[in-house]
Amino acid sequence: MTDFTVDDEGFRSDGKPVRLLSGALHYFRVHEEQWGHRLAMLAAMGLNCVETYVPWNLHEPREGELRDVGALGRFLDAVERAGLWAIVRPGPYICAEWENGGLPVWVTGRFGRRVRTRDAEYRAVVERWFRELLPQVVARQVVRGGPVILVQAENEYGSFGSDAVYLEWLAGLLRECGVTVPLFTSDGPEDHMLTGGSVPGLLATANFGSGAREGFAVLRRHQPEGPLMCMEFWCGWFDHWGAEPVLRDAEEAAGALREILECGASVNIY
Repeated sequence: MTDFTVDDEGFRSDGKPVRLLSGALHYFRVHEEQWGHRLAMLAAMGLNCVETYVPWNLHEPREGELRDVGALGRFLDAVERAGLWAIVRPGPYICAEWENGGLPVWVTGRFGRRVRTRDAEYRAVVERWFRELLPQVVARQVVRGGPVILVQAENEYGSFGSDAVYLEWLAGLLRECGVTVPLFTSDGPEDHMLTGGSVPGLLATANFGSGAREGFAVLRRHQPEGPLMCMEFWCGWFDHWGAEPVLRDAEEAAGALREILECGASVNIY
């Protein structure tokens, strides 16, 4: 594949329609020696794509102290060897049930409520980080023979704010740094979330664990054309320390996934 595009009809690989069947595999939560095995398991499920976040605070725990940024590149190389496509979600905020949503404490400590806004000083440190990180992604885009087909701008921003200037700046920064594959956003399927988190010209996707028809109906109010995608299909849920484990019936989860597919949508199993 040499090209991956988004149009009013859906996703296209070298001009041919394609449905994305993706699964989340966060490289920073799996030992590097196990990447190949886990990716093979993902492919054995019948999936054609893998999604990962990038935790800024793991790679720059202290300002200017970069730690193994190349791990992302090595993971994407493993994805290519596994014959899969890749969706990269670099944040800078990632949520991901990860400490501080991936933001370094030196960032939140310094900027407080100015994080994830158009604040010039906050944007400066984000830009510096992205210029260190994004070469790992840019060199591995499909147009360069790599596996990366989609890159996300921010993360569920509509659950946090509505600073359109910040979101448009971030999308522009991704382009300026060399990202040429389609960009997208992901938000909960509620009007205020999609209003606050979407960017004109970028694909909007929705995150949910059930109720696909209702969720996609809300998404269509904001994006009448283009592919439908559940970027986070919550097949399970996280546990809290000291609380009872959260369990989901497998048959019920499979039914919710089936509903997504019956809508003709793409999906990332999260």
